[in-house]
Amino acid sequence: MGAKKTYVLVGSGGRAEFYWSAIATQFKETSELLAFCDTNETRMNYANRRLTEVYGSAAVPAYKAEDFDRMIREVKPDTVIVTTVDRTHHTYIIRALELGCDVITEKPMTVDEDKCQAILDAVERTGRRVRVTFNYRYAPHHTKARELIASGTIGDVFSVHFEWLLNHKHGADYFRRWHRDKRNSGGLLVHKSTHHFDLVNFWIGSRPDTVFAFGDLLFYGKENAERRGETRFYDRATGNPLAEDDPFALHLDRNENLKAMYLDAEHEDGYRRDQSVFGDGISIEDTMGVMVRYKNNAILTYSLNAYLPWEGYRIAFNGSKGRIEMSVGEKSYVNSGGDKAQEGAVKSRSIRVFPMFGKPYEVEVELAAGGHGGGDPALLNDLFGEPAEDPFRRAADHVDGARSILTGIAANRSIRTGLPVRVDDLVRI
Repeated sequence: MGAKKTYVLVGSGGRAEFYWSAIATQFKETSELLAFCDTNETRMNYANRRLTEVYGSAAVPAYKAEDFDRMIREVKPDTVIVTTVDRTHHTYIIRALELGCDVITEKPMTVDEDKCQAILDAVERTGRRVRVTFNYRYAPHHTKARELIASGTIGDVFSVHFEWLLNHKHGADYFRRWHRDKRNSGGLLVHKSTHHFDLVNFWIGSRPDTVFAFGDLLFYGKENAERRGETRFYDRATGNPLAEDDPFALHLDRNENLKAMYLDAEHEDGYRRDQSVFGDGISIEDTMGVMVRYKNNAILTYSLNAYLPWEGYRIAFNGSKGRIEMSVGEKSYVNSGGDKAQEGAVKSRSIRVFPMFGKPYEVEVELAAGGHGGGDPALLNDLFGEPAEDPFRRAADHVDGARSILTGIAANRSIRTGLPVRVDDLVRI
């Protein structure tokens, strides 16, 4: 075992604990957390309390966002972990690279083509590494789909149909918080679908060429609620009697973690985590359909809906020698509202192969504990432990990160213009 790798983390909100808790516990022999950085001091103080009281580790220095450069100079980390609001990912990724650090970034890598190009240019200019944390690649059933396709089980893949369903609990959560402003998140076709578009790239071994999309806000938002006959509206749920009977409401004062991380931190930046999903100011879509042509001529038809009765997805791969069908049901969750292992945890799953001239059969897949279908623990070991050689090449770099978001970025442009978009016209990779 070599020397420990050292890390700082910028953005101490809901997703951050996934990383720093792993460093403080199961990977403390190989990894060390040196500092937090955030715009909100209250939130960093809460992270430090959990670091000491829950995980039994020492508190680390906390730097405000404007002191990012000073933090890097003083603690000299090997790697910066970026878990900020999506629209600021590029700021910290690029500056970390320029200051001589590698980067691990939450998905999506960034939210538009200009920021994407800036990251790609910075990697080339500095020679440093960027890892994008696509945990879904590591879920055993997703790895199995790659294995089946790569081994020629259904020959050449000609088309993929991919339907993802977010239910009224998980789906609504994107419309309560900062994601509801498309400037922050790029909309769900970037923030959420980056997972899905990356999986398709990963599965079929190709990259997107041309994208066409439709999308609209049809369920959430005040205008849609008024159209359905709603007459009682509120701005935020916490402490509001109008929200008591609303199944879409989130009460921050009834969850210890959400209260400490967000409600108690509001006095610093005014950020409200519990906005009404039927209020004004929502600029992202909740109903989306996308068609993609890949460089290998495969065609993807994709849909994402954020208000449905169950959570999960259905996928079909059609090839020259048959068809693979995958169906997965997931547990619904509210980000930061409970056990991290329950985020995207699998309730049910099946993979079925239909050979062109043979009997259909079920494919056995190993069960794995942990969030995102069992992918989270494997990803964390790949990042902070001593991973074995991976024949499936699941570790994702900046190019993988770019190719995943460019499908969504192109889809956003197509929705705006009503025209197909060539991905190669957006960014030089």
